[in-house]
Amino acid sequence: MLFNAIVWSPSEGLDLGFFTLHYYSLMFLIAFGLGWYIMKSIYVKEGVSIEKLDSLFIYTVLATLIGARLGHVIFYDWDYFQHHLLEIFLPVRFEPEFQFTGFRGLASHGAAIGIIIAMYLYRKKVLDKPVLWILDRVVIPVASGAIFIRIGNFMNSEIIGKPTNSDYGVIFANLGEDFARHPAQLYESFCYLLIFLALWFIYWKTDKKEKLGYIFGLFLVLLWVVRFFIEFLKEPQVGERAMWVLNTGQWLSIPFILAGLYFMYRPTKRRQV
Repeated sequence: MLFNAIVWSPSEGLDLGFFTLHYYSLMFLIAFGLGWYIMKSIYVKEGVSIEKLDSLFIYTVLATLIGARLGHVIFYDWDYFQHHLLEIFLPVRFEPEFQFTGFRGLASHGAAIGIIIAMYLYRKKVLDKPVLWILDRVVIPVASGAIFIRIGNFMNSEIIGKPTNSDYGVIFANLGEDFARHPAQLYESFCYLLIFLALWFIYWKTDKKEKLGYIFGLFLVLLWVVRFFIEFLKEPQVGERAMWVLNTGQWLSIPFILAGLYFMYRPTKRRQV
């Protein structure tokens, strides 16, 4: 018997009578809502007009969802979607038969790229600040949001860990399993909490934010190092090459880590972006 294992079999969401609020969607709402309040406190501290916060919220939400979706399509499941382009932004699948799938299949690497591009556009159109100034601050709520997204994955019994081959772990009963796996989603969520607290402390209690790009670089290093190592405990996702020494998520994490190190340790005399 798996005396120490947790049997995980949650419902799909909160039944509100007229519709069901799925837990994954709820976690996104919490992530974006909390992110808004965190950025509000930062803008107040920096003396930035709160009116510019609404635009930032819209840019961030669209960049996260569009970037994450395209990231999944391109990095993980292009073999399928190159023949089903209409399904990329539709909550349905047409083959092998019509099926309502909801908006599933999001990749954090794509979301990261989308947010960086969006902050460049936000700087051009809304806030006249250096791009790195904006990124140094927006990664703090992004880190907090990542906590809840992984909890949402856990609620959905997706992005599951490998079997523990022991009495320890979580039994994902909704998947029809009777053996324990690593709760990799919760491992990540906890690590992201620590990253958020570290970035929050550095921003509010140190002068590191005076160096453009430092907090952004630290975020990239911490987040993707965590992702790199926890990937060893995850099952391969759709479209991944299971026999690779490193999986898709790990290969994609390496450039982010290197970029983060550059922004942290680049010469300060160099022209700021």
